[in-house]
Amino acid sequence: MPELCKGENTAVGSGRVTAELHTVGTPVDLSALLVAADGKVRSDDDLVFYNQPLAESGAVRHLAADGQGPERIEMDPSALPADVDRVVLVGSCDPDDTTCTFREVKEVQIRAFQHGADPVRFHPPTLIDGERAVLLMELYRRGPTWKLRAIGQGYANGLAGLATDFGIQVEESPGPSAADQSDTEESVSTPAVATTPLVPGPATPVATTTSPMNLRKPPLGKISLDKGSQVSMDLDKNDRELVVTASLEWDGGSARRRSLGADLDLYALFVPAAKALRGKMAPGTLVKSRHVAEGEPLRAGAVVPATVPRTAKKGKGADVVYYKRLGSVKTRPFIRLDGDSRVPGRESLRIVRPDEQGYVLLCAYSALSNGIGSFRSFGAKVVITDGRGSTVTVPLYENTKTRYWVAIALVDFTTADGAAIHHIEAYSARMTERRPVLHQDGTIEMNAGPVEFKRR
Repeated sequence: MPELCKGENTAVGSGRVTAELHTVGTPVDLSALLVAADGKVRSDDDLVFYNQPLAESGAVRHLAADGQGPERIEMDPSALPADVDRVVLVGSCDPDDTTCTFREVKEVQIRAFQHGADPVRFHPPTLIDGERAVLLMELYRRGPTWKLRAIGQGYANGLAGLATDFGIQVEESPGPSAADQSDTEESVSTPAVATTPLVPGPATPVATTTSPMNLRKPPLGKISLDKGSQVSMDLDKNDRELVVTASLEWDGGSARRRSLGADLDLYALFVPAAKALRGKMAPGTLVKSRHVAEGEPLRAGAVVPATVPRTAKKGKGADVVYYKRLGSVKTRPFIRLDGDSRVPGRESLRIVRPDEQGYVLLCAYSALSNGIGSFRSFGAKVVITDGRGSTVTVPLYENTKTRYWVAIALVDFTTADGAAIHHIEAYSARMTERRPVLHQDGTIEMNAGPVEFKRR
């Protein structure tokens, strides 16, 4: 696979080019700008991103991450009009969170490919000076041919500032009130705008529209996670009316499967924000028995022990909501299980006050009386929704036997822009009924918690 260094270029054919964005760490958004020879867009329609996925009748289009691949931009050079000189690909941090920078992004790779040709990839240099956007790569004209060039130029002002410098009129959201600012340090910030926007020359009038471009992210809609994948759900941490519902759903499988027993139980292991750590390992990482949670406290000034005594996690007093400890939405932990279903159906819990949450691990337990069979054979899955247009299904893909615990999904509320939902699907050892353990840094240890049989 050819790899470009910063500033290098390579020729491509006239066929459709697909560019994929691959990142590790804090999520990054991919967008594209259709730029004229003067270095400016022709109108606001030339920004292609999550809120405006098409330009020039589909010659450039944005595709969200799905079962077909990561977030990507498709470009058809032969369909671009003559006044489009280049298509610039941009990676940017969440515009709703001005505290997020590329320092939190561990790895960035842009990969472009055409049918029948070897892919071209580019790793931008590490960005550690507060950059919130980066010019990744551009598809540009050189006479009758098209080329790809690696750019790698960081931008401190994020997508809003970058778009403004290219001639886009960006909508500025009203800033938070004084009451909102004093309520919590996690208030949603106004998207950044360029501090020194470029002024076009006399021959380069900037096209304007009656409605400035809105950069706020839309709801996710209904999506299903692939094995080991994750997605970010945009949440307002200050919204006291917000309810995130997480349900364990199962139909019991076949008639024979149901006849053997089909009583599953939903467990929510949680670490509150006051105890949560940002560790060296990514949240959701499976760790061994000697792991000790270490890291920076999520809340500045919080008194969090540097390490957790190993005896503490073994006891039954761990932070958990389940059928014997239903929890509460009026007081801590601000998580409540609605009840215990002993037949195929659904068990649901409500999570409120996202500003009080750190990590929530959603697990299912299958009693021995259910007989031998996989959680997948029950039709088990987790469904998470914010009730405002975002619903994420976390299915199971493995067929396992004699496994009585499965950690299905981790909801990471430590992300500044909302919650990251991770597909986990980690099973207990054979014939073991020890509960999983959720560490303060969001890592997961299987076969380490207490054993507690469900009595009829």
